[in-house]
Amino acid sequence: MNRKIVALLSLAGFVVAAMAITGCNTVEGMGKDLKAGGQAIEKAADKNKGY
Repeated sequence: MNRKIVALLSLAGFVVAAMAITGCNTVEGMGKDLKAGGQAIEKAADKNKGY
């Protein structure tokens, strides 16, 4: 049972890594993606600051 979970998590990690690598073909592209994600988080935080 435990080996199945480890195998499934390994496969899921591989799929996520493969998608990340193909999603941004260059280091510059990955940097832009990370920057955009950070800006979205900052915007959401600023929007909900008063709550």
